[in-house]
Amino acid sequence: MKNARFDWPALMRAGIGGLKLKPAEFWALTPAELALLLGAGPAQSTLSRAGLNALLRSYPDKNAEAEDG
Repeated sequence: MKNARFDWPALMRAGIGGLKLKPAEFWALTPAELALLLGAGPAQSTLSRAGLNALLRSYPDKNAEAEDG
């Protein structure tokens, strides 16, 4: 994933000044939540069924029989 850089002064002006968030509220937000509040839409696309299946193949749940030892 690309290392994203944020323009914190501009984001703080938009969140605290424009949206009238308290500093604690601003810092509690995720970047995706802040983007939604600012009308920028979701920061990333949603996970598709194919993407979920690929993750499940890459990271399968532990086998219950293996845990019985």
